Amino acid sequence: MHQILVVLHSVNRFVLLALLLLVLFRSLKGWLNKSPFTPADDNSSLGLFISTHTQFLLGFILFFISPAVIFSGASMKDPISRYWLVEHSTGMIIAVVLITLGRILSKKVTDSTARHKKTFIFNAIALLLILGIIAMNHRGFFSVSW
Repeated sequence: MHQILVVLHSVNRFVLLALLLLVLFRSLKGWLNKSPFTPADDNSSLGLFISTHTQFLLGFILFFISPAVIFSGASMKDPISRYWLVEHSTGMIIAVVLITLGRILSKKVTDSTARHKKTFIFNAIALLLILGIIAMNHRGFFSVSW
Protein backbone atom coordinates (compact mmCIF):
# COMPACT_ATOMS: atom_id res chain seq x y z
CA MET A 1 0.00 0.00 0.00
CA HIS A 2 2.79 2.38 0.95
CA GLN A 3 4.67 1.88 -2.33
CA ILE A 4 1.53 2.45 -4.41
CA LEU A 5 0.82 5.71 -2.60
CA VAL A 6 4.44 6.85 -3.03
CA VAL A 7 4.26 6.19 -6.78
CA LEU A 8 0.91 7.98 -7.11
CA HIS A 9 2.26 10.91 -5.09
CA SER A 10 5.38 11.04 -7.28
CA VAL A 11 3.47 10.84 -10.57
CA ASN A 12 0.85 13.38 -9.50
CA ARG A 13 3.69 15.79 -8.67
CA PHE A 14 4.45 16.13 -12.38
CA VAL A 15 0.76 16.52 -13.27
CA LEU A 16 0.42 19.22 -10.64
CA LEU A 17 3.52 21.08 -11.79
CA ALA A 18 2.42 20.91 -15.45
CA LEU A 19 -1.02 22.28 -14.56
CA LEU A 20 0.56 24.95 -12.36
CA LEU A 21 2.76 26.10 -15.23
CA LEU A 22 -0.25 26.10 -17.56
CA VAL A 23 -2.30 28.20 -15.14
CA LEU A 24 0.62 30.59 -14.64
CA PHE A 25 1.11 30.97 -18.39
CA ARG A 26 -2.59 31.55 -19.07
CA SER A 27 -3.03 33.97 -16.16
CA LEU A 28 0.09 36.00 -16.98
CA LYS A 29 -0.95 36.19 -20.63
CA GLY A 30 -4.49 37.20 -19.66
CA TRP A 31 -3.23 39.76 -17.15
CA LEU A 32 -0.77 41.41 -19.54
CA ASN A 33 -3.12 41.34 -22.55
CA LYS A 34 -6.16 42.32 -20.46
CA SER A 35 -7.98 39.31 -21.91
CA PRO A 36 -11.34 38.03 -20.67
CA PHE A 37 -11.27 35.17 -18.18
CA THR A 38 -12.46 32.29 -20.36
CA PRO A 39 -13.92 28.87 -19.51
CA ALA A 40 -10.52 27.41 -20.52
CA ASP A 41 -8.88 29.57 -17.85
CA ASP A 42 -11.41 28.38 -15.30
CA ASN A 43 -11.01 24.72 -16.32
CA SER A 44 -7.21 24.83 -16.08
CA SER A 45 -7.52 26.45 -12.64
CA LEU A 46 -10.03 23.79 -11.59
CA GLY A 47 -7.73 21.01 -12.83
CA LEU A 48 -4.90 22.49 -10.79
CA PHE A 49 -7.19 22.74 -7.76
CA ILE A 50 -8.20 19.08 -8.07
CA SER A 51 -4.64 17.88 -8.66
CA THR A 52 -3.39 19.92 -5.71
CA HIS A 53 -5.96 18.51 -3.32
CA THR A 54 -5.36 14.97 -4.60
CA GLN A 55 -1.65 15.49 -3.94
CA PHE A 56 -2.44 16.80 -0.46
CA LEU A 57 -4.62 13.79 0.33
CA LEU A 58 -1.94 11.34 -0.85
CA GLY A 59 0.72 13.22 1.11
CA PHE A 60 -1.47 13.35 4.21
CA ILE A 61 -1.91 9.57 4.17
CA LEU A 62 1.81 9.05 3.50
CA PHE A 63 2.66 11.35 6.40
CA PHE A 64 1.17 8.85 8.83
CA ILE A 65 2.25 5.56 7.22
CA SER A 66 5.68 6.40 5.77
CA PRO A 67 8.75 4.97 7.50
CA ALA A 68 10.57 8.21 6.54
CA VAL A 69 8.37 10.19 8.93
CA ILE A 70 9.49 9.54 12.48
CA PHE A 71 7.46 11.08 15.28
CA SER A 72 10.07 11.70 17.97
CA GLY A 73 12.26 14.44 19.33
CA ALA A 74 15.25 12.78 17.71
CA SER A 75 13.80 13.67 14.30
CA MET A 76 14.81 17.28 14.81
CA LYS A 77 18.48 16.27 15.00
CA ASP A 78 18.38 14.22 11.80
CA PRO A 79 18.13 16.43 8.68
CA ILE A 80 16.33 13.80 6.59
CA SER A 81 13.75 12.97 9.26
CA ARG A 82 13.23 16.67 10.00
CA TYR A 83 12.75 17.41 6.30
CA TRP A 84 9.90 14.89 5.91
CA LEU A 85 8.33 15.54 9.32
CA VAL A 86 8.42 19.33 9.32
CA GLU A 87 9.85 21.14 6.31
CA HIS A 88 8.25 19.24 3.43
CA SER A 89 4.89 18.92 5.17
CA THR A 90 4.65 22.54 6.30
CA GLY A 91 5.88 23.99 3.02
CA MET A 92 3.53 21.91 0.91
CA ILE A 93 0.53 22.69 3.12
CA ILE A 94 1.27 26.39 2.65
CA ALA A 95 1.50 25.83 -1.13
CA VAL A 96 -1.87 24.03 -1.12
CA VAL A 97 -3.39 26.94 0.81
CA LEU A 98 -1.94 29.47 -1.67
CA ILE A 99 -3.27 27.59 -4.70
CA THR A 100 -6.66 27.20 -3.03
CA LEU A 101 -6.80 30.89 -2.07
CA GLY A 102 -5.78 31.86 -5.60
CA ARG A 103 -8.71 29.96 -7.03
CA ILE A 104 -11.30 31.02 -4.44
CA LEU A 105 -10.34 34.69 -4.23
CA SER A 106 -10.03 35.09 -7.99
CA LYS A 107 -13.55 33.70 -8.45
CA LYS A 108 -14.89 36.55 -6.30
CA VAL A 109 -13.39 39.19 -8.61
CA THR A 110 -15.54 40.30 -11.53
CA ASP A 111 -12.88 42.17 -13.52
CA SER A 112 -11.04 39.71 -15.80
CA THR A 113 -7.68 41.48 -15.60
CA ALA A 114 -7.79 41.53 -11.81
CA ARG A 115 -8.86 37.88 -11.81
CA HIS A 116 -5.89 36.88 -13.99
CA LYS A 117 -3.56 38.95 -11.80
CA LYS A 118 -4.79 37.40 -8.55
CA THR A 119 -4.57 33.90 -10.03
CA PHE A 120 -1.04 34.56 -11.24
CA ILE A 121 0.29 36.03 -8.00
CA PHE A 122 -0.99 33.30 -5.68
CA ASN A 123 0.10 30.49 -8.00
CA ALA A 124 3.52 32.04 -8.69
CA ILE A 125 4.25 32.22 -4.97
CA ALA A 126 3.06 28.61 -4.58
CA LEU A 127 5.34 27.47 -7.43
CA LEU A 128 8.38 29.18 -5.90
CA LEU A 129 7.63 27.56 -2.56
CA ILE A 130 7.10 24.11 -4.12
CA LEU A 131 10.35 24.31 -6.08
CA GLY A 132 12.22 25.46 -2.98
CA ILE A 133 10.85 22.61 -0.88
CA ILE A 134 11.59 20.04 -3.60
CA ALA A 135 15.15 21.39 -3.89
CA MET A 136 15.65 20.96 -0.14
CA ASN A 137 15.24 17.17 -0.26
CA HIS A 138 18.64 16.67 -1.96
CA ARG A 139 17.35 13.68 -3.94
CA GLY A 140 17.01 15.55 -7.21
CA PHE A 141 13.97 17.02 -8.85
CA PHE A 142 13.10 14.01 -10.98
CA SER A 143 13.65 11.38 -8.31
CA VAL A 144 10.83 8.90 -7.88
CA SER A 145 10.74 6.45 -5.03
CA TRP A 146 9.60 3.13 -6.45
